[in-house]
Amino acid sequence: MIIHPQSVIHSMVQYRDGSVLAQMGHPDMCTPIAYAMAYPSRIDAGVKPLDFSEIGEFTFLKPDFNRYPCLKLAIDACYVGQAATTSLNAANEIAVDAFLQGQIGFMQIAEINDAVLQDSQLVEPSCIDSLLQTDAKAREMAKERIMRLAR
Repeated sequence: MIIHPQSVIHSMVQYRDGSVLAQMGHPDMCTPIAYAMAYPSRIDAGVKPLDFSEIGEFTFLKPDFNRYPCLKLAIDACYVGQAATTSLNAANEIAVDAFLQGQIGFMQIAEINDAVLQDSQLVEPSCIDSLLQTDAKAREMAKERIMRLAR
């Protein structure tokens, strides 16, 4: 796991032989949105072509999980499975909304997300209904946690 501050490299795949293929573009969401809307075709997204002479350099940093605790939660959830990633996403949406509404502090987002993951009974979903139940339960747990913090 690395952080690329320039946000020009969007994904990389490393092969067994050590070679790496990178997908790069301007740090602009117009390209992935246009791709999603036109899939499987590629259309003009209105983003200028990437000019390597303007970029200058690529920087890569190891993540500081103390500074980015939600990143650590996301990485760990990926290793646990779909129930964990679904619960984390649901809790995070509720926590971020509460932050934006002024109900909790910024650092409490990670606290709420972690608490929901720790308190969840993570059963891998077997169908869309069980996935939606996992999502709903995590949202409910996050809201309850936020209410307790607001007291």
